[in-house]
Amino acid sequence: MTKFTNSLILGCSVLALSACGPDDLASPGTGGNITINNPPATPAPTPTPTGTPTVTAAGSCPTINGPALVDNGTISGPTGSYRRCTLPARFTASTTLPYFAGVIYEMDGRVDVGSDGGPSPDGSDGADDTNVTLTIEPGAIIYASGSSFLMVNRGNEIQAVGTAARPIIFTSRDNVVGFNSDTSSGQWGGIVLAGRAPVTDCIAPGATPGTTGCERQVEGAAQPALFGGATRNDSSGRMSYVQIRYSGFVLSGDNELQSLTTGGTGTGTQLDNIMSFNSSDDGVEFFGGSVNVKNLIVVGAEDDSLDTDTGVKANLQNVLAIQREGAGDAIIEADSTNALIDSTPRQNTRISNATFIHRNAAAGQALRFRGGTDYALTNTVVFAPNSTCVRIDDSETIRAANAALDDVGPVRFESVVLTCADPFRSGSNGVSEADATTLFNNGSNTNASFTSTLMTFINGANENGVAAFDPTVFGSFFTNLGYIGAVNSSGNAWYAGWTCNSAAADFGTNTGNCSTLPVY
Repeated sequence: MTKFTNSLILGCSVLALSACGPDDLASPGTGGNITINNPPATPAPTPTPTGTPTVTAAGSCPTINGPALVDNGTISGPTGSYRRCTLPARFTASTTLPYFAGVIYEMDGRVDVGSDGGPSPDGSDGADDTNVTLTIEPGAIIYASGSSFLMVNRGNEIQAVGTAARPIIFTSRDNVVGFNSDTSSGQWGGIVLAGRAPVTDCIAPGATPGTTGCERQVEGAAQPALFGGATRNDSSGRMSYVQIRYSGFVLSGDNELQSLTTGGTGTGTQLDNIMSFNSSDDGVEFFGGSVNVKNLIVVGAEDDSLDTDTGVKANLQNVLAIQREGAGDAIIEADSTNALIDSTPRQNTRISNATFIHRNAAAGQALRFRGGTDYALTNTVVFAPNSTCVRIDDSETIRAANAALDDVGPVRFESVVLTCADPFRSGSNGVSEADATTLFNNGSNTNASFTSTLMTFINGANENGVAAFDPTVFGSFFTNLGYIGAVNSSGNAWYAGWTCNSAAADFGTNTGNCSTLPVY
């Protein structure tokens, strides 16, 4: 195999990124053994920056509908003091968490939105919807620690819609009190959205994938937390302009959550402008159902940045995945199913306009496709100067389309450029390095020996010189932007305002450093 050594020309600042992780690391729900990334030792408290405006704790907690918030006094950190308002263990009525200066919301353990309405929306499964909607106002901050996580159950919704100026922030207690650094992680569970759309890998023996009889369990939950069904247009609500920081606590045994986990969510669910920062597991993981996301940022994930499996149908556009120094496995890990490769529904993920920054020779590869997954990667820049870029496993992943198997054909690359130590490696179960090379070269405007001119994560002249692929052939979700990569120029700052900065990625003017809270 010829090795290509390419140089990254940095126009703005030096980006020092690397990652680490075993080659065959599996995430919760993927059926493999999981190597736990335990949280690092707590660093010394971060000193209060000179001149930073401080927050004064509100006099009391807001009044909400349903079970009351519990006033647990105040909590203080570098940005000031906050009235600590603890959420109920279960929201039993639709309610709003308002933004008030000096109020911060705490999750103490698992917090449920409504009760599980079962796999069928008509109640024929014996479970009735509770129809609870949790609304969170722009600028609200919710924190947690340990095994706490937010569970949005089937038949209920979240409406967490921030703004570019005031994103909603889910974070850890250590972030609030000022103990965190750029390498902190795994300090609370994460957010789980459960829906009724089709999934595979059913927990009930003999159940037919994609039906109401096929459900899955959120791994690590002490009490049942199920998802799956046969309602493709199901809605779990909307999340927009949201940061999810320092997630991934080990819930039980070898199970840990991601920043955002979706399970069987339907096409009625809306996700956009989502940032995951320093998850100790995956940045996001999508189990089955349908997922449509625009403007997704994953920084510092310690396993895979984007993990998709169990029959998910996903469309993603404008994606930045940036590993931090010393952390991370693959950028993409894609499986169709873990039980039977030919189970339906089969995964079919399409990504357009992505920039992936990966630096970890020990990780094995930046992009891994397996299990017969159907996948289209288009208009994408992959920078992995110390790693192999592409690995494909299982002969089913490169076979021709088979309509009887809900199969759209092999992994597809269009207008994808690679800057890697080696562009391809052999996979397992019948896929050679030559097979992966041929599949990549079958696409239009692909280049496996590309010289990157990225300016941090912004395109340089070489990236902007690549002819773009029109992703609208995949459906109306996509926009034909006319360029490759996530960001074609500094004037296209779709990430501005609602993000946070770290040593791994500086997004300019926004809520400030991820290790501290914003002050509005």
